[in-house]
Amino acid sequence: MIKLLAKIFIKDCENYKNSVVRNQYGILCGAAGIVLNVFLFFFKLFAGILSSSVAVIADAFNNFSDAAGSIVAIVGFKISGKEPDKDHPFGHGRMEYIAGLVVSFLILLMGYELLKSSVGAILHPKPLKIDFVTVVILSASILVKFYMYFYNHFFGLKLNSVVMEATARDSLNDTVSTGIVLLVAVLSLVLKNLGVNLNFSLDGLAGLFVVAFILKGGIDSVKETVNPLLGQTADREFVNNIEETVMAHKKICGIHDLILHDYGPGRLMLSLHAEVPGDENIFELHDEIDNIECEISKKFNCQCVIHMDPIDRKNSELEKLKSFISKKASQLDSEISIHDLRIVPGVSHSNVIFDAVRPFSCRYSELELIEKLSKFVKDYNPSYNGVIQIDQPFV
Repeated sequence: MIKLLAKIFIKDCENYKNSVVRNQYGILCGAAGIVLNVFLFFFKLFAGILSSSVAVIADAFNNFSDAAGSIVAIVGFKISGKEPDKDHPFGHGRMEYIAGLVVSFLILLMGYELLKSSVGAILHPKPLKIDFVTVVILSASILVKFYMYFYNHFFGLKLNSVVMEATARDSLNDTVSTGIVLLVAVLSLVLKNLGVNLNFSLDGLAGLFVVAFILKGGIDSVKETVNPLLGQTADREFVNNIEETVMAHKKICGIHDLILHDYGPGRLMLSLHAEVPGDENIFELHDEIDNIECEISKKFNCQCVIHMDPIDRKNSELEKLKSFISKKASQLDSEISIHDLRIVPGVSHSNVIFDAVRPFSCRYSELELIEKLSKFVKDYNPSYNGVIQIDQPFV
């Protein structure tokens, strides 16, 4: 259905990287979510009142909160699609993450309210009035929710949308939780026909299961939306593709200090340092760097800035020193790497200047690591003095 509507209402609907197309998909899927969730809310509420089931009513209000979440998602897509302005030079893309965070808190709030209702049903159980109509409504809602999971997950991947992925996860959790409610409804109907009376609230226990899925979905969604707002580690596959693209150019000797800033889907800012031969024409090297920046920007849909680091490839002393320090550093931690190594000669001593990347899992503090690396420099040549900058990894 969504694909058909997209072909009717969205121009160039296959161009998922286009910001306008992306926002139109977000609004379309959000609108569909509102209609379907409101539809499910009324039918489940009717079934819950008819059967006096707390679990079914809880499931109904969960769908109502999902409809409210879809409204927030639409607003988020609308704002995130605004062009950069004087106050927001990097655009408004992160509003989509904020919208996802609001949706997550709505899910958690609804979970808390339903938890109180389920506990009340356990403490004060009431007889259920499950009938065939209730079973049919719950079965149909499972199919609808699974369809909502399918289209939100499909377009969430296509559009790289955190909000749609959170909605998809919530829909899948709803499918499972409604399945539990349906199971209880059928079981209660069977037991009723067999004349079996339980001395505890099966409905209240089912409500707790529903709440557990709601709260888990809410917590997962919070993590999914908070991470890009705080600044998360860049995707390793993405970084590898960047490295391969840069290193495919013959004049590039190596790269380091790759940093990725995420200002929302389609608004990535990338910077890195590229090592180039220090004995070649600087104008030709600068032109090569410009070409690489343009290539990366187009290929990966981001803004790219590359800092050019000249290195001395013909200095055998540098190569020996770098190899020695790298080998010693790897004995401290296999993930430690060094770059930008150079020697600045002096009268009484020579400064050996370089950067060392300290992994987050390293058991040595920055000061301890500097002391140990400085000692390695002295071990290599007593007249050398280490001047070391500690960097942190970004992948």
